[in-house]
Amino acid sequence: MSASAKTAAPPRLLTIGAVCRRLQEEFPDVSISKIRYLEDQGLLAPRRTQGGYRLFSEEDVERLETILRLQRDEFLPLRVIREELSSPGAAKTAKRRRGLSAAEAELDLGELCERAGVTPALAKELEEYGLLSPRTDNGTKLYAEGDVDVAATCSRLERYGVSARHLRTFRNAADREAGLLEQIVAPALRSRNPERRQAGLDELQSLAELAQELSQLLFWRDLKQLADR
Repeated sequence: MSASAKTAAPPRLLTIGAVCRRLQEEFPDVSISKIRYLEDQGLLAPRRTQGGYRLFSEEDVERLETILRLQRDEFLPLRVIREELSSPGAAKTAKRRRGLSAAEAELDLGELCERAGVTPALAKELEEYGLLSPRTDNGTKLYAEGDVDVAATCSRLERYGVSARHLRTFRNAADREAGLLEQIVAPALRSRNPERRQAGLDELQSLAELAQELSQLLFWRDLKQLADR
């Protein structure tokens, strides 16, 4: 066969249904609607046929797998996932598997403010309204590392005129959702049997992911209706 005849095979493209079936072994809860939602959020950009059908490359599928693992294993919100994927170290980040049972680093007020880019006054206000929940150790307030993202996001919302007082609505909604999930898994989490407790943690993480997806879908639907008025 001549060199000219040895043309490279075109890349294999998959429909959204094929992608969904391929991923369901590792991600049983993945659905076509979820993949579409991730595209709406700017996390995926599959090709489109002239008829509007989505076609996914292997690179698209790998990116989707990364997104789903970051949601499942690290419990990251989509905004953070978007930032992780746009950073140079995204591939390494995707390999981390912390989960709910992993220990989280703690920061003092100065470290929190420096990393989140907020003032101590704003941090205090967020704490007053329950958006930050530090623990006190020998008179020093210690904040969970995840509070950095909370504080930074609240700071950006404040620029739009959304104060900590208004953001308490999100805190209350999160408390209600967490309380509902607690009722479901509480017996397992209180078990002294390590295997049963781990099973409870795994179930809690799965439930949390589904609850987060539902909240996002309902919220996005409401916003679409608002935009269409």
